[in-house]
Amino acid sequence: MTRVLCATGYAVLIRRKPDAIGEASHGRLVQWIYGHRQVKETTNQTAKKLQLHFTARYARAPTMSPAIQVEQLRHPYGDRVALNGLNLSVDGGQIFALLGPNGSGKTTLFRILCTLLPPQSGTVKLLGLNVAKQQAAVRAAIGIVFQAASLDKKLTVLENIRCQATLYGLKGAELRNRTDELMRQLGLTDRANDFAETLSGGLRRRVELAKGMIHRPRLLLLDEPSTGLDPGARADMWKYLQRLRDEFGVTVVLTTHILEEADRADNIAIIDQGQTVVTGRPDKLRDQAGESTISIECDDAASLSPAIEQQLNCPTSVVDRQIRLAPSAHHDVVGQLLSAFPNEIKSVRVGRPTLEDVFIAHTGHQFWQTAEQDD
Repeated sequence: MTRVLCATGYAVLIRRKPDAIGEASHGRLVQWIYGHRQVKETTNQTAKKLQLHFTARYARAPTMSPAIQVEQLRHPYGDRVALNGLNLSVDGGQIFALLGPNGSGKTTLFRILCTLLPPQSGTVKLLGLNVAKQQAAVRAAIGIVFQAASLDKKLTVLENIRCQATLYGLKGAELRNRTDELMRQLGLTDRANDFAETLSGGLRRRVELAKGMIHRPRLLLLDEPSTGLDPGARADMWKYLQRLRDEFGVTVVLTTHILEEADRADNIAIIDQGQTVVTGRPDKLRDQAGESTISIECDDAASLSPAIEQQLNCPTSVVDRQIRLAPSAHHDVVGQLLSAFPNEIKSVRVGRPTLEDVFIAHTGHQFWQTAEQDD
């Protein structure tokens, strides 16, 4: 009876003053009021009406391009500036990766995109909606999969998904159809009645994806989605993300510090020290770094670097005590180096440019150097 009265009173409040309750508080209140199991029919009916009202008010977000538009975003934490005038534009209908080492600012950016942090200065728009002024509308239009697990371990797979669905007003045949479709697509049908605490890391991540997609958002945000996944589970996750893009036109934006994962995205933005360093297709960015790169290990890179430039007539750079160069022609370059500097050079490595080479070319330091300094 107590929960029935609370549900009725809360329904009156949200109808009269719909902006008085944020979505996070709304979700916690609904979960407390309606519980997890054996909900009375009267309470359940009130819950459905309440969720329909909450969703209907904010779900009519206009379709705009680009899907994400960030201009001059700045966000300090005391004396440390996490985002320093960051600009970003993400077109719809693609998989976009925000690539950066730990401490680069991508997690702060993700939290602002999710409306968990208010932007302190600058403009952020998702699907044409202003994150600072239209938080509820943004939350209704996006799906989120956080790095930290959000599953209730004491609920089954199906119960976890349905619990999320009720927050968006889904019910009846529509809820059953969407749940069945998602579980079939994610290979969860035979696990519907398994408790979340019995699932592997890969299966839990699939349930998280189902929760984030149950209301069919046009923009899906994922924070480090491959965390804790083995290579097979990671490949399966990417297949589903590609299907969301190809079949449903969902824009997928994810953060990652894994270079190989960013290589799978349609486009990437490399973020370092709170700014967007470069954006583009991974293959195009690698091509711009040259046909191949040469890394030279030696004892005194600062002294040897100018000598190599003079010998090969090729610009060099010193990165973390290594000499790096990308000569236009590689015919016998290694032989020339070893013949000219047999005592100074310890080792030479030749390889195709990677996204780390792109990162170094645009920042002047290795990908993990920022993370190590922040730690």
